[in-house]
Amino acid sequence: MNEKDMNLFQEFPPVSTESWETQIRTDLKGKDYDKTLVWSTNEGIKVRPYYRDENLSGLEFVDTLPGEFPFVRGNQKAGNNWLVRQEIEVTNFEEANLKALGILSKGVNSLGIIFRTCSEIRKVDLQILLNGIDIESTELNFVMTCKNVILLKSLLDFLKDKKADPQKVKGSVNLDPIGAFTLKGKFCSSESEAFVRIKNCIELATEYPGINLIGVNGRNFNNAGASVVQELGFSLATGAEYLTRLTDLGLDASLVAPRIRFNFGIGGNYFMELAKLRSARLLWAKIVQAYDPKCIDENKCPDDKSLCAGKMHIHSETSVWNKTIYDSYVNLLRTQTEAMSATLGGTDSLTIHPFDAIYEQPTEFAERIARNQQAILKEEAHFDKIADPAAGSYYIESLTAAIAAEAWKIFMDIQEKGGFIPAFREGFVQTQLRDMAGKRVKAVASRRDNILGVNQFPNYSEQIYTDLSSNLFTVSDRTAENAEVETIKLFRGASQLEALRYSTDRYSEKNGRPKAFMLTIGDLVYSKARAQFSSNFFAVAGYEVIDNNGFDSIGVGVDAAFEAKADIVIICSSDEEYAGFAPEAFKMLQGKAIFVVAGNPACSEELKAAGIENFISVKSNLLDTLVEYNNKLGIK
Repeated sequence: MNEKDMNLFQEFPPVSTESWETQIRTDLKGKDYDKTLVWSTNEGIKVRPYYRDENLSGLEFVDTLPGEFPFVRGNQKAGNNWLVRQEIEVTNFEEANLKALGILSKGVNSLGIIFRTCSEIRKVDLQILLNGIDIESTELNFVMTCKNVILLKSLLDFLKDKKADPQKVKGSVNLDPIGAFTLKGKFCSSESEAFVRIKNCIELATEYPGINLIGVNGRNFNNAGASVVQELGFSLATGAEYLTRLTDLGLDASLVAPRIRFNFGIGGNYFMELAKLRSARLLWAKIVQAYDPKCIDENKCPDDKSLCAGKMHIHSETSVWNKTIYDSYVNLLRTQTEAMSATLGGTDSLTIHPFDAIYEQPTEFAERIARNQQAILKEEAHFDKIADPAAGSYYIESLTAAIAAEAWKIFMDIQEKGGFIPAFREGFVQTQLRDMAGKRVKAVASRRDNILGVNQFPNYSEQIYTDLSSNLFTVSDRTAENAEVETIKLFRGASQLEALRYSTDRYSEKNGRPKAFMLTIGDLVYSKARAQFSSNFFAVAGYEVIDNNGFDSIGVGVDAAFEAKADIVIICSSDEEYAGFAPEAFKMLQGKAIFVVAGNPACSEELKAAGIENFISVKSNLLDTLVEYNNKLGIK
């Protein structure tokens, strides 16, 4: 640094935290500091208005480098490259092969091969499915809910026939009996047999160390409404359960841990999701270390030989929980920020689900866009060039530590109950999930959390008449017959509001759309602001909104409402003017339309005494209120 630069620094002396705090409190002019500037996440983490170097004091991982234990900065020592994955649902082997070959030439280097049936997958099937695919440069990931062992044996036979280099083959077979237990409520055969099968699979695939055999599907917790901390805490406990059960069967942790792949869902909380992956690697490295793994190949291990198994293998996929059927193109914005969180957080591979995936078999156009979203991050934004881009951010480093601390509390609570399976049998996990999901759904229903296009700024003209009833509430309900325990339920946060709007659309197809008429009068600022609020409010339910520039008198406004054949008339004015305008309008309507006052004016008790029952404001529960109006209009 030259002398000129040094002189420049002297012109900007350091500012102490005390000085910052003094200035902030002065600017607040008596307002409560915490209530005004500190916000609390769903996880209970208090987020400060600013962070400084002193907030990193005592965080041991801050001084570590990428590729070093505890791997908070990623598994790679240089760069941040990740695999671009696309899912293929196999119903016909030849067709799936053609699709795979096509997308592999368009930027994809990881395939998610999904089998929905329980048919046995034989070597001859894989020969057709994988024909022409470079199995040494393409990651192959198989997802099947049953007969996975047969699939694995067929895959190993196929690889041997192809004389594939065992050190170059990468992929996974998603064996996850614990995950299936949480969704179905019981184990397919018996609990003990499930882990014996995994042990046998690990021993069977010893020659191919790059094939992950155990899937910890944290995405299921994510899509059941879990918070970031819950998804992480439950996932870590699931991973530890596999380590415990398999080491109890005689396997060393160094053989088990590298075979585990964590599949996380990535939601819309940008910095929280980014920090989640950093926290995940930090905690998992510590957990694996506690199992005292031995080093398989000392030439490939770091100086501390016991740490070689502690790298967490992470696959990320965009969450389903916050996606929408209505105004579905907004899903593109959601998945793009989620992809940024995942890649900046250091994921090893990423699936971006197409924007239409929740309500139809994705179109070729939607799949192309999803692929290109990752291409943009690599080729234009260069997210793959720098290891741990978040390093040094006071906020993200602090958030990483905070998430780790809260997730560790959940992990320890589960360990005290004997591990994940006993905790799940007890109902601990389900209760935690149910409470958080209820809290998040309520936040959507009351618009404390916005889902653009559904509970805020809906597309007024959009209507859906096709039968989407199977997609509106649950993403999946796989509870098995004779389930032993309560299962977790996968669903979307927008589902109830979308079901409400869908019922309006079906009603409208035969009866015409119900009309919400804005009777704007009086103070221009208040009348326009409240008309905009009310228009958005009723458009959420799929009503036709009729806005107006303002009427000279109540009589003119009511006549216009009659002429428009309005089902609901919302008076929009100032609090002071409501005392005169609202009773007059209510009387003139003579009960021929539902009358609503926009706001919560001081004179509301007087208005109620005059017979006015309906009020909407920012404090209204959007879902409950609109359900009530639908019921009044006979919309079921």
